[in-house]
Amino acid sequence: MSLSECSRISPAELEARLRLHRLPEVGPRRYYTLFNAFGSASSALSAPASAWRSLGLPAVCAEARRSVEVRDGASAALRWLEGCNQHLLLHDQPDYPALLAELSDAPPLLFVAGAPSILEKPQLAMVGSRRASRPGLDTASAFSRALAGAGFVITSGLALGIDGAAHQAALDIGGQTVGVLGTGLQKLYPQRHRALADAMIHGAGAVVSEFPLDAGPQAANFPRRNRIISGLSLGVLVVEASVASGSLITARLAAEQGREVYAMPGSIHHPGARGCHQLIRDGATLVETVEHILEGLRGWRSMPISTAQTLTPSCHPLVQLLLAAPCTSEALVNASGWDLPRLLATLTELELAGHVVLEGGRWFARAS
Repeated sequence: MSLSECSRISPAELEARLRLHRLPEVGPRRYYTLFNAFGSASSALSAPASAWRSLGLPAVCAEARRSVEVRDGASAALRWLEGCNQHLLLHDQPDYPALLAELSDAPPLLFVAGAPSILEKPQLAMVGSRRASRPGLDTASAFSRALAGAGFVITSGLALGIDGAAHQAALDIGGQTVGVLGTGLQKLYPQRHRALADAMIHGAGAVVSEFPLDAGPQAANFPRRNRIISGLSLGVLVVEASVASGSLITARLAAEQGREVYAMPGSIHHPGARGCHQLIRDGATLVETVEHILEGLRGWRSMPISTAQTLTPSCHPLVQLLLAAPCTSEALVNASGWDLPRLLATLTELELAGHVVLEGGRWFARAS
């Protein structure tokens, strides 16, 4: 909700929630302990310190309640909410994402830059290595285009590597994508993805964070945000990951949350494949095509994914058009008469099969 939409609760209660959220050592579980014990954030902040101690909270939490820094941070957040496309979702309000609300440690406050309504749409998370190989990045892009073309929102963590490739590919075809930060929205990390984040915010996507707006990068917060990536999603696809990758944390959380877990195999000699192989041994669905993901989620699909496998590559109509001349996606729509989502999904299948390639914004047929 924007500031105007926050009228469902009183201004004093909204400010109290923002203050409670900023207190040191008050994470989601302690926030809910206080909220449930006192009935509101306002009542919690005005309760005696002894009452907080009786709930098992450390003294540092209660002592910071009247901190100038905490008050100023809450005031700054209220001013931020006055801006365009800047929202705050609260755990007990009707616009809070339903899937995320299932978590026992769901964020009590979720800052959103962009379109908050996107968080209620069916999402698939794509995660993987920050130091991904070129084939891994290409595969992530291809799958993201196909999944976004099939009507899914692509959700990831805006990190370098697989995350960034997945976000960008969804945007490239006019799809929707959500980035979940491990920092506050005003301290985006990595800064290299500033332009990507802006494109998501202004392109019917969203960037979200549970952390205070001015929270900088801290190592512990990046694994913590992974539960939100999986919690928002119907399933998680791990494209390329070592056994020490944070992507495996996301996959484990997804399994614990009852979400689908998909993993893409790779070479036994490639360290970046070992994490995926471990997930497959642990029961994740082995994925070689987009259809392997969608076959378990048919109720969520908005369109058939492809006709690429029903024709031999040489006689496929799209390949025939590209053999005549390389084309952009838009030119292929005009030449083929296909709608864009169907076209992009089919091109992705052909790309994964090695029959076409996207270079410099144009599709080329590969010699067979």
